[in-house]
Amino acid sequence: MTVQNDTETTTTSGVVLSSTAAGKVKSLLEQEGRDDLQLRIAVQPGGCSGLRYQLFFDERSLDGDETKDFDGVTVVTDRMSLPYLSGATIDFVDTIEKQGFTIDNPNAGGSCACGDSFH
Repeated sequence: MTVQNDTETTTTSGVVLSSTAAGKVKSLLEQEGRDDLQLRIAVQPGGCSGLRYQLFFDERSLDGDETKDFDGVTVVTDRMSLPYLSGATIDFVDTIEKQGFTIDNPNAGGSCACGDSFH
């Protein structure tokens, strides 16, 4: 994704975690009671559209991982998932209709009706 303002143009890559999502992740990490965990975001085969997102806490560090910090939350993406997630934004919604993490992925050609998988 390219971000342009009056003075400069910068290119961003990888996953972006909103401040709302970062706050929710911090809360969940506090409930876990461990300080060695980070949020891992991955893409795996599966779901009705072919690929499925996975978000989970992980203490591992794998060769080729991309690591970023968002408001004190460490987000890790493995090298195989990076091309699928570059520029994706993860948010957390808490409304009467829906509660949970959402992923806005510009790389997804389409998704299933439930939004759990994409192609």
